[in-house]
Amino acid sequence: MPSLEKPPVVTTTVKWRFPAVHPEGRKYTAIALGITLLLTIISKVLFWPMLGVTAWVATFFRDPIRTTPQGEGLIVAPADGLVTMIQRVPVPRELVAELGDAPMVRVSIFMSVFDVHINRTPIAGTIRQVVYISGKFFNADLDKASDENERQHFVVEGRDGRRIGFTQIAGLVARRIVAFAKPGDMVAAGQRIGLIRFGSRVDVFLPDDCAPQVALGQRSVAGETIIGRVGGVAVQGIAQ
Repeated sequence: MPSLEKPPVVTTTVKWRFPAVHPEGRKYTAIALGITLLLTIISKVLFWPMLGVTAWVATFFRDPIRTTPQGEGLIVAPADGLVTMIQRVPVPRELVAELGDAPMVRVSIFMSVFDVHINRTPIAGTIRQVVYISGKFFNADLDKASDENERQHFVVEGRDGRRIGFTQIAGLVARRIVAFAKPGDMVAAGQRIGLIRFGSRVDVFLPDDCAPQVALGQRSVAGETIIGRVGGVAVQGIAQ
């Protein structure tokens, strides 16, 4: 006779905590905190605004834990932010050697100064190219920022040979693009590959067999939101 005893229920409790500050931002947080402490002696009036600035700096460099969806043919968002453009465009000249010269669908994600700025790789594979280009600092939400602003291109080749290109673009406030990966590195989908300081944009270039899975105005979460799917159906039309 089978036992009627119910299996034990395992329960766990998860408490909210502030995400860890990425090592790249600890020195900036320490500088802001030092100025704040100095102002306790110099000016009590300026202390509170500077304390707010210190909290914002720590928040800007926060590095939350992300769970990347698993599955064949998935391309995940490399950045937190607002999907501002989905359109077919010429491939940047710096990426032609790796991606070819045929136009590709570009998904642009704008990061405000309040978004997480740790960027992640859209697919697992090998970093084939990292190209840094100095440039201007137009508003990253403008289309011309893709060609004229300071930027850094990546190309990742997946195990199936498919290559995905994506670009970190500096904006009005952003003045520094940092890469954590170099050509030849093996990366997992959703792995941290860099950051942009203080507001910016990331473009992802999808091959023709990858359908966009996001809509204009949608907010993406780096390493979690699926923005493209091989062989899928686009969730909306693409601007030509």
